[in-house]
Amino acid sequence: MSFVATVSRRYLRTRQKRAFISLVTVLSVAGVAVGVMALMVVISVMSGFESDIKTRILGVRPHLVITGPDAPFTDYPQVLDEAKATAGVDVAAPFIAAQVILRSAHQASGAMLKGVDEQQKQNIVQGLDLSALSPQPDRSHGGSSPSVPEIILGKGLARSLGAIKGSTIYVISPRGALSPIGHIPAMVKFRVADLFSSGMYEFDNSMAFIRLSDAQKLFRMPGTVSGIELRLTQMDRTSQAAHALKQKIGSKYAMETWQEMNQSLFSAIQLEKIAMFIILTLIVLVAAFNIAGSLVMRVMEKRKDIAILKTMGATSADVGRIFVVSGMAIGLIGTVIGTIAGLILCTVLKESNLIRLPADIFYITTLPVDLQPASVFMIILCTMGICFAATVYPARQAARINPVEALRHG
Repeated sequence: MSFVATVSRRYLRTRQKRAFISLVTVLSVAGVAVGVMALMVVISVMSGFESDIKTRILGVRPHLVITGPDAPFTDYPQVLDEAKATAGVDVAAPFIAAQVILRSAHQASGAMLKGVDEQQKQNIVQGLDLSALSPQPDRSHGGSSPSVPEIILGKGLARSLGAIKGSTIYVISPRGALSPIGHIPAMVKFRVADLFSSGMYEFDNSMAFIRLSDAQKLFRMPGTVSGIELRLTQMDRTSQAAHALKQKIGSKYAMETWQEMNQSLFSAIQLEKIAMFIILTLIVLVAAFNIAGSLVMRVMEKRKDIAILKTMGATSADVGRIFVVSGMAIGLIGTVIGTIAGLILCTVLKESNLIRLPADIFYITTLPVDLQPASVFMIILCTMGICFAATVYPARQAARINPVEALRHG
């Protein structure tokens, strides 16, 4: 291999009169470097989007949701106790969720209203302070419930309604009283106890929270809930926790993991990552064509030299390896330069926050960068594979040269 490496190194240093071949070699190195750098930056940004969105979504939504076999989930207390006793479960709480219309003195807006247990020490939604809801009076000591129930609004939703803390709004639910002319929507007055911000634009513009007991009265669901939501200590073990719970409570209860609830979103992100990888790999592919072209021209230039090497004892395999090593050297230099440039650019984007994103379009306001070693390794591996494929044809052509014919025709 020392012989092959020595000859390959000499062939890469083209004489001045063959400057065109040298220029093609430089362009090949530059093409590989640009392709590797672009791949690293784009894949890192896409991975950052996926990681950040996953963190934010799971900050406001449960890891696992349990629903009953029938619409009225009446035996939820027993299931709730089993869920709390399951290993890996951090928070388990019942909830009621339904679409409603919120109306203030100025505007009306559709919203997802969620009834939650305000007595929980921890809640599923990060940024939501349930202590803002006034405690329910103890009926056993002659207390009476507050005249106006309380509600917590997302800041975006409150802004669209023109509501502030302490103002009054009306909740209109389709699950009203039954009359001779059909269901009459129920309209209940609520006082805005607090506003919350989760950091997710769409969530803050559509969610509102009330006490579980108030939701049961509003939606006419006495003693029942929509389901039980769970937050786990390790979100990657959701499937294992769901399997353990099914063994304890039976398979009649439906369970939905956060992967299933957000499958379309994360599938779209993954598909976009694959598409971007394929598109940007075309840059490396163009550079590989340049590598193949420069090697073909070098084989034509060195026909006499190859013939002399063969007459001196070099085998066809040795000659082929000379051009494979030359092409791989071009690919390796470009890959190293592109990797270094990609690492620097990713670090700059991550630390400086130069690019700002509009909050009303994206979940986040800064460009996220998540540089994963596995992604870098995959990019380098694919690049070197493409460069190796580009050397196969020129190497075979060089190995097939007949020394007698080459020397005879100069």
